[in-house]
Amino acid sequence: MVHMSDEVPVVDIAEFVKTGASPACAEVAEALHKYGCLVVRDPRVEPAHNELFLDMMERYFSQSDGVTDARPELHYQVGVTPSGVEKARNHCGLAHKLKSEGYGPLSECPPHPDSKWRFFWRIGPRPAKTAFADLNAAPVVPAGFEEEWGRTMDAWGDALVETAETVARMAALGFGMKQETAISDLMDLGPHLLAPTGSDLSDLDGRDESKPKRGAVLAAFHYDLNLLTVHGKSRFPGLAIWRRDGVKCAPKIPEGCLLVQAGKQLEWLTGGHVLAGFHEVIANDAAARAAEKARADAKPTWRVSSTCFSHVAYDRDLSPLPPFDTPDATMRFPTTKAGTQVMDELNAIKLVVS
Repeated sequence: MVHMSDEVPVVDIAEFVKTGASPACAEVAEALHKYGCLVVRDPRVEPAHNELFLDMMERYFSQSDGVTDARPELHYQVGVTPSGVEKARNHCGLAHKLKSEGYGPLSECPPHPDSKWRFFWRIGPRPAKTAFADLNAAPVVPAGFEEEWGRTMDAWGDALVETAETVARMAALGFGMKQETAISDLMDLGPHLLAPTGSDLSDLDGRDESKPKRGAVLAAFHYDLNLLTVHGKSRFPGLAIWRRDGVKCAPKIPEGCLLVQAGKQLEWLTGGHVLAGFHEVIANDAAARAAEKARADAKPTWRVSSTCFSHVAYDRDLSPLPPFDTPDATMRFPTTKAGTQVMDELNAIKLVVS
C-alpha cells in the first residue's frame, strides 16, 4: 500500500520581503535541508496572473500541433515539447527502495517517455556573450497569441522568479553563508524558464489511444536539474513529491502561496546539504474526478502546471559554497560550468537531438 501525506512546511516570507530580515530565514534553510521543499506565502503573488496564465495555456495546448513551435535543434529549450519526447533518468534503485517502505512512485521502471507536453518561455534578460548560445536562444511566440503571449507569460514568470530569488537569499542567510546574495548572485542573467506542462485529460476512460488514460504517467519520477523550482496552483491534482525522509506527499498550495522544491544545482552549491527533490505526475483518480467536473462545467480538460525553473547562469561555476565547501563535498561536487551540467542532464533525459 502506498502512503501519502500533505505535510510540507509553510513559511510566510512577508516580513523578509518588507524588511530584508526575518527569523523565517532559518525556517527556509531547515525546510530545504530536512524536506527538500516548502510552501511559501508571498504577499507579492497575484492569483489573477496565474489564472490568466492557465487560461491561455489551456487554449494553447488544445490547438498546438507539437511541431510548428518546437525547436528540437535547440534541445527543446524554447518553444513546445510534444508528448512522448522527454524521458526521465532511470531511478529504479531508489524507486524500489521507496516502494519497500510504502512510499514508492507509480512511474514505470525503467521509465517510459512522458505523456505530458511542455512549453519553455525564457524569463528575464540574457547575457550578451555566452559559451552556451544554444541554451540562450530567442523565444518562440505561437501564431495567434502574439498580443497576449509575452505579457501574460512575463507577468507570471517574473513573479515566480522573484519568489525564487527571495527564497535563495533567505536560504543563504539561514545556512550561515557570508553573503545574503551568495546564491542569488549566481542567478543573475540565468536562463530562468516558465515551463508549463500540458496533459490532455479528456479521454481518461475512453478508447482514444492517442490520449492518456486513467493511471497514466504524465511526468515520470524525477528530480529537476535547475536551482529552485517554483509551482503555482494547478487546476488539476496529480502531483506527488518526495521529502528527503522518503515520505510521499500530495502537497496542497493555499491561495497566495507557492510550492518551492530544491533542484540539482542547489544540491551542488550546498555540497549535498540540500538534496534535489523527486516528484511525479499521475492521471490518478482525483485528476479524473476533476476532469469529469470540468467537462460537466464546459471547461477545458487540459491539466496545465504552473511551473517555473530558476537557474544558475550558464557561464557561472557550480561548486560547494562556504560553509559547505568541505574536502569531501568538493570531491563529490567538482567545479563545473552550470551550462555543462545542464547539457549533461538534457542528454540524459533525451532532449538533445543529434
